[in-house]
Amino acid sequence: MVELVVWLRAQLDEDERTARAASWTDDANTWHAEPSPYGARDGGQRWYVEDAMDDGVVSHVDPAASDDEGVARHIAKWEPARVLREIDAKRRIIGRINSHAAVMGRDEIHDDLLRSLALPYADRPGYKESWRP
Repeated sequence: MVELVVWLRAQLDEDERTARAASWTDDANTWHAEPSPYGARDGGQRWYVEDAMDDGVVSHVDPAASDDEGVARHIAKWEPARVLREIDAKRRIIGRINSHAAVMGRDEIHDDLLRSLALPYADRPGYKESWRP
């Protein structure tokens, strides 16, 4: 499991770098979706995602590509602030599991929790099928 923990921490580090690079300041890490005052090319409603500073549009959503409101709200829900909180939570879980293992030894439940934390990253290089819960 040590190899899994090292690999999982590297994935979390990568996610953190990506989330931090998505905003120009921590104050702008919270995003929201809004209907755009500008209509879409087909005359429908266009949506955009804006950061908390209201200093710029993160992304316009083209309604011809998919459900514009649904896509905009999904992007906003996965804002950098949320991703960073999730990374922190996962790191805390890993830390608690490792502390338990250091005192009590490894056990199946905690190993399964580590495998479950790694599952969202199964499509990334280095993931081993033997880690699948």
